[in-house]
Amino acid sequence: MNAYASLCDDFGVSTYLHSKLEMPAGRETVLHFFEAVQKAFPRMTEFEKRADDEYLLEEERDAGSYRWASLDRRRLCAGFVNPPALEDADAHHERVLELAPYHLDLSAMQTESLDVLYYFDFAYQGNHDEVVAEALAAGTPLDGLAQMPGARVLHYQPTLMTALDDACQLQCRLSVETRTNAYQVRTGNFPEAPVSVYFTVRQFWGRQPFKTFAESYHNQRRVLDELAQSYLIPNVLGPLAKTISAKQ
Repeated sequence: MNAYASLCDDFGVSTYLHSKLEMPAGRETVLHFFEAVQKAFPRMTEFEKRADDEYLLEEERDAGSYRWASLDRRRLCAGFVNPPALEDADAHHERVLELAPYHLDLSAMQTESLDVLYYFDFAYQGNHDEVVAEALAAGTPLDGLAQMPGARVLHYQPTLMTALDDACQLQCRLSVETRTNAYQVRTGNFPEAPVSVYFTVRQFWGRQPFKTFAESYHNQRRVLDELAQSYLIPNVLGPLAKTISAKQ
């Protein structure tokens, strides 16, 4: 079991390779790329075209743990939902990023940035914004506004972005996504849905110290782990999980 599985209901690792130019959309190019991915991971058998120039290949989702890869106009994306071990996610992302330059003719010049992302989903049947505010805004100047008599929190999705180097080429972004609307708050009818915490390290391309996308991925994953252990778990994930548990 991966190190983050016990912290939330669902955990995933994703990568997003952003291009300055449009990705190849020719039938043969697209099929050859996804066939190469499928050859590396034979259980990725579900292929579909979702929209114009948007393609997806993934494993069956029924088991709850699955790989996926997608291609759209200006992005190559890949992910592993609930990986058995982080090394399994690494192997998937590394292979996709190794195949991309050869099959999709991706070069350093056209690359804008590479994102490596952790996401953590917490299932909760209630006011998402209220529970996030209680977990993360308690004791801050915002807490008083949320605690006014008769007040009901309708929107609280904190986001923080920081530069991790002097040139601002390596950046970190934390964001929380809630899925509650005013109608649900007004009626008190809340379906169970995930509160999501997204934690991303972005490497802008051009002056990066890495020769390949796979090398950069491993560095970004290392940075994510270090920041998750030192900051994210004790200050965000832990308080959020504790608050949600107390309300269920």
